[in-house]
Amino acid sequence: MKIKKKKINVGIGFVTGRKNFKNVVKTYVDNWNESGLVDNKKILLHLFVAYDLKYKRTKVSDYKIVDEEILEMVDSAYYLGNSSIANEAQYLVEKKVVSLKEARLIFGEGYAMKRNAVLYFALKNKMDYLIFLDDDEYPIATIKINDSLVWKGQEVLSTHISNIQNVDMTHGYHCGYISPIPYMEFNDKLSEEDFRIFIESISNDIINWNSIRKKMNDGGVTYADLDIINSETTKVVKEIDGMKFISGANLGFNLKNPNKIFPFYNPPGARGEDTFLSTSIGKCDVWKIPCYTFHDGFSAYEHLLLGVLPNKLKAMRADSGVITKRFLKASIGWIRYKPLLLYITQRDNYEMEIMKMKENLSKVIPKICSYFGNDEFKNILKELEFYHTHVEDHYKDFENTKLAWAKITKSLENQ
Repeated sequence: MKIKKKKINVGIGFVTGRKNFKNVVKTYVDNWNESGLVDNKKILLHLFVAYDLKYKRTKVSDYKIVDEEILEMVDSAYYLGNSSIANEAQYLVEKKVVSLKEARLIFGEGYAMKRNAVLYFALKNKMDYLIFLDDDEYPIATIKINDSLVWKGQEVLSTHISNIQNVDMTHGYHCGYISPIPYMEFNDKLSEEDFRIFIESISNDIINWNSIRKKMNDGGVTYADLDIINSETTKVVKEIDGMKFISGANLGFNLKNPNKIFPFYNPPGARGEDTFLSTSIGKCDVWKIPCYTFHDGFSAYEHLLLGVLPNKLKAMRADSGVITKRFLKASIGWIRYKPLLLYITQRDNYEMEIMKMKENLSKVIPKICSYFGNDEFKNILKELEFYHTHVEDHYKDFENTKLAWAKITKSLENQ
């Protein structure tokens, strides 16, 4: 008797809040079609879209796909707004899977919680794998050869699918404007050493000044490595200082072993959900896989989705109000999660590290304010004090989030 091979269910998760979402999806779906995934009868593709209407004052219609051509190329689409997520959370509380407080930790307000909703609904709907993509990352790589740009399409989804079955997680590469740090020209107001102290004080330990300096020399752009693109080699992601560093997109989960799946978390009002996940996956097998996405971090290259390929990428200089505001927002987001990250990874040195941060920031923030012409950077010290004061509460929430998640995954296994 011939045994039928089981079909593979692949979830593609988006956490989105931008109006151009449908254009991003169309680009990816065309990419899946070109790579042969759509015609592959053994692979079923399912969209999971968690949307935020407040982020850019969008409407539900900005996310719900009605294009018949796109709908024919995916097997299902799930739309996760606040009400559908809240209803599911309420159901889990009523079934006594988790308490109301635990449900809020998993599914409450914030970027991490929307990622948790995507993870949960993918598990509930029996996906084998889940690949997270971002609405400001596109399946294309930019390569610098001498002074010319070469663009190369990337088979992001198929690269994840071909590798994820062997490991717990897969993580691709990023190029483009992957950092919110603008291109800087140092002067009497702000020296390179001042800016190095500022960045190393507010950011996580994985970001090192040498790599940032190189990006700034390239106008803030990260270019793809042609050797990586042409290689089929994967690399094992190793643990450094208690973290297996990944980012929240171009990221794959093998859902077949729920014990190796951990929730996202960030302190209230902060980001860093991928950073905190990095601290939870020490026992997971994580592979770095050879595919890139182009990160349009300043929303300056949406025309790439229409096939318009620039011959040059402009430097995002710190002379624009929009760019300065984005950098300020990112800096505050970083400082809000830095105390908890230090508390998790450097508990013995925590108080000393916080004291050093306060001293360094007190020295350089007046120079940062002067350079950018924006006194709001002074708020960084207040934010640091607040999140330092509440670090033990945030740590308890982080640990309780993982415990609540374990209850939820166990209940799904028992269904």
